[in-house]
Amino acid sequence: MHRVNHPVFSALIPVVLLTALGYAAGRLRWIRAEAGKDLSNLVFLVLTPALMFRTMSKVHVQQLDFRPLAAYFAAVLLLFALMLLWQGLSKRGAVLALAASFSNTVMIGIALVGLAYGEAGLVVLLTLVSLHALVLLTAGTVVLELAVAREAARAQPRAMWRTVLGAVRNSVIHPVPLPILAGLLFAQTGWALPEVVDRPLQWLGQAFGPLALLLVGVTLAGTAVGPHLRGALGITAAKNLLMPALVALLGWLLGLGGLPLVVMVVTAALPIGANVFLFSQRYAVAEDLVTACVIVSNVAALLTLPLVMYLAGLR
Repeated sequence: MHRVNHPVFSALIPVVLLTALGYAAGRLRWIRAEAGKDLSNLVFLVLTPALMFRTMSKVHVQQLDFRPLAAYFAAVLLLFALMLLWQGLSKRGAVLALAASFSNTVMIGIALVGLAYGEAGLVVLLTLVSLHALVLLTAGTVVLELAVAREAARAQPRAMWRTVLGAVRNSVIHPVPLPILAGLLFAQTGWALPEVVDRPLQWLGQAFGPLALLLVGVTLAGTAVGPHLRGALGITAAKNLLMPALVALLGWLLGLGGLPLVVMVVTAALPIGANVFLFSQRYAVAEDLVTACVIVSNVAALLTLPLVMYLAGLR
């Protein structure tokens, strides 16, 4: 029983169970593929913006400690760029680069860090969470929109500046970066959201995690993981092992240590977040592979996370 209550397992098992429930619902055809697409739109266009805006509306830039963040995001963006070089500047390359670098910081990270490192650890994590989506999802959106614009330009050639301008516009006026930027700007005013607005946003944000995981399971029900297992293992190795190693190395080079570095390394070792799956569905690219990556990464984390937590805690 003590092992089951270990923070790694208590955080990951609910993720596995919700995904399994979605898988069963898909296999039993309680949720059909057509309905899955509608639910995906609901999560991406309604629940995600609510969660992002409410989270960022409480972030005050002047209170953030940027040294641990610098080590984390330098490592993340380095891995993102390396994956893009490997996979190519395309929609597929952008989604897989996001998969290799986007941690499940909210649904798993908050529970795990809170249980393992207490309130002090949560302060470090929430500082990262406040900018995690802004940095990574915006980077992913920009690259994806550039890839979309480049494909459109090939079909219908036009001036390069128009292609770039259109990609940038679509990257900002988007269900993910727009509420993030709006929430961040709102936070700097010093105002607080009225209860009648904050409460519905909170409810919508709380619905994001369970629905996103159920959707992963529903998609998995119609996906054969076997043909994608090799690719999923490669992305999982990059996400669960290479990324925390890069964060540890850059943190050490920047002279970081103690709890802030430990929390950053453990956060980097978290499995792939469901947002990546939503992006693959939104842009209709590598959906089966990304689904397999999310599942394999979460299952593998039952072994890789305890290993990283042990190594990160060594002095």
